[in-house]
Amino acid sequence: MSGDLVSLRMLLVGATPIYEERWRFGVAQASLPIEFETAAADAAKIALSRGDVDFCVVAGGLNDAEKAAVIEAARAKRQTTLVFASAPPGSAPPDKTDGVLPVPANGDDARKLVEICIRAKMPTQVLVAADSETLRGVVRKILTASRFDLNIHEASDSAAALDRMRNGKIGLVFLDYNMPGINGADILQGIKQETPNVEVVMMSSVLARGAAGRPHLWNALAFLKMPFYPADVDAVLERYFGLRGPR
Repeated sequence: MSGDLVSLRMLLVGATPIYEERWRFGVAQASLPIEFETAAADAAKIALSRGDVDFCVVAGGLNDAEKAAVIEAARAKRQTTLVFASAPPGSAPPDKTDGVLPVPANGDDARKLVEICIRAKMPTQVLVAADSETLRGVVRKILTASRFDLNIHEASDSAAALDRMRNGKIGLVFLDYNMPGINGADILQGIKQETPNVEVVMMSSVLARGAAGRPHLWNALAFLKMPFYPADVDAVLERYFGLRGPR
């Protein structure tokens, strides 16, 4: 996506009239102009084949086979459509979706969900801070493969990490807990003091099981114990964008 983007296209599939009306209200109140389209399963597959849908919300009015067919259409030809399932809290995301959104209780709920979709679609600046070139490379490879639009930056020491934070609009940091010089916990505190809206994910090969309960680490979004895998990072990204709770 380019920085010149002035509108997004949303496709809502399988919603009952009452939920369609709630989503329509949410789209009308969104912070960016959104071209809104609704469709049943067969029409949705045709709409998705155009390749110009930015995000698709699959509602609960479809059976499993219809959901799978719509999701498969969105994933065809390496399209960049983000696909979200609208489902009750605690529901597992269907295969090949990018996360779960709760069912909106009213129009204002739908507005908040539309903002989550917008945030997930817009480019996000991500900093990977670790002294290990190997670790930075692993995280970069996983993030590059994500369907989210991530602009990835790197820092090899604590000073470079903090400098990058001060001079760039970073939204998310993957931070090595065992950085030399200023340790990861102190860098976390520094980031939160200067840029409280930035989310930080702590990474470590020796992070103890109870580390998440330590007061100086409470501000971390998540903890990744090495070795970790693409599914672990996907779960962190879903949580960052507000698409589901922590696993």
